[in-house]
Amino acid sequence: MMTEMRMCDWPTQVSLTEVCPRDGLQNISAWIPTPEKLALIDGLMASGLKRIEATSFVHPAAIPQMKDADIVARHAVAQAHSLGVEIAALVPNLKGAERALTCGITKVNYVISASPQHNLKNINRTPQASLTELQTLRCALPELEVTLIVATAFGCPFQGAVPIADVAALLRAGREMGISRFTLCDTIGVANPRQTVELLQQLRLALPGLDPALHMHNTHGMALANIYAAISQGVTRFESAAGGLGGCPFAPGAAGNAATEDLVNMLDRMGIAHGVDLGRLLQVVDRLQGLAPAALSGMLSHARRYDEFEFSQP
Repeated sequence: MMTEMRMCDWPTQVSLTEVCPRDGLQNISAWIPTPEKLALIDGLMASGLKRIEATSFVHPAAIPQMKDADIVARHAVAQAHSLGVEIAALVPNLKGAERALTCGITKVNYVISASPQHNLKNINRTPQASLTELQTLRCALPELEVTLIVATAFGCPFQGAVPIADVAALLRAGREMGISRFTLCDTIGVANPRQTVELLQQLRLALPGLDPALHMHNTHGMALANIYAAISQGVTRFESAAGGLGGCPFAPGAAGNAATEDLVNMLDRMGIAHGVDLGRLLQVVDRLQGLAPAALSGMLSHARRYDEFEFSQP
């Protein structure tokens, strides 16, 4: 007997954070000239994206592609001001946060893995040590708006399944520090739609009022399916990368991020507003094709868009 399923109330609008300039480029071994990075950011802003993770203030020995972080950050901040675009940067510690603030960035992303093994591989610290550093950062620079990104929230390349209690513990610790913005990251792209729904539901039971963003990777081709599942649960903030570029350099076998152009296309078909001009975004993807052709994994840049047809009215 078929069970009747209740249709959800779809949101009318979602917010997108573009992470290609940081997460998308960090794995590319060939040096991308700084002017190309600046042009990439300018193009993303011109497409209508209103929040961009521009760079990462890590040591250049760890991620050489980010050695021009100060130049990129200053340019992004200067260009964003008149367009109403929020610029964020990833910081691994207090020193990185101080550099970001010096460049004019007041919104930073701080990553802690729910998997102790992955956290050690990623930043050579236990999760508890990362929380201690985060508290130091918060006390030293209270003017920064911090987003706590919980990596390996859906699975770890070293330990496998990650207990939901461990994810909740990091979120709870962040709340106790006064942090209100959180992102759940499927670092290696192993999440599935059912798991996505169940994780969100259980975390909201443990932490009432939790309103996380999602950052899904597409290793197994399920990024959009997981985003769809999250939208059905009321999630309205997502991180993605133009061209589907990206992946954690300390997560063996992980592929790229959800492609922004594919996500925008899906939202368009669903009648959900997002503020991005798909045509302009695809121009950015075309530029990326010339910079890192082997790294692109998005579908729409290689396919016919069928813009001349209206297949459905949401």
